[in-house]
Amino acid sequence: MTTIGTRELASLRRQLERRLQDRPVPRWNANPEDVRRAVAKLVLTLVEFLRRLMERQAIRRMEAKTLSRAETEAVGLALMRLEETVRDLARRFKLRPEDLNLDLGPLGRLM
Repeated sequence: MTTIGTRELASLRRQLERRLQDRPVPRWNANPEDVRRAVAKLVLTLVEFLRRLMERQAIRRMEAKTLSRAETEAVGLALMRLEETVRDLARRFKLRPEDLNLDLGPLGRLM
């Protein structure tokens, strides 16, 4: 097992602090008028993330030939309708497709 020295730890801390200073920290706007939009953004972002995961899984299953033709059609149609629904709800809350992402700080963007 490797131990981190005090100098190395201090260096890592400085690097992290520099990165954090370069990026504005996203903050939640507690404005009561904006609460519904903020909640919609979070929920739609999570739904879009899950939709993309399910789409990738469906593609893997199609490539592995573990889905019948009817199942492939059903999954494809369901994913298309889900994407359409997410986009419609996003428009209702004046959210652009690129707004449906989460900033995970030093880890980067969710999608």
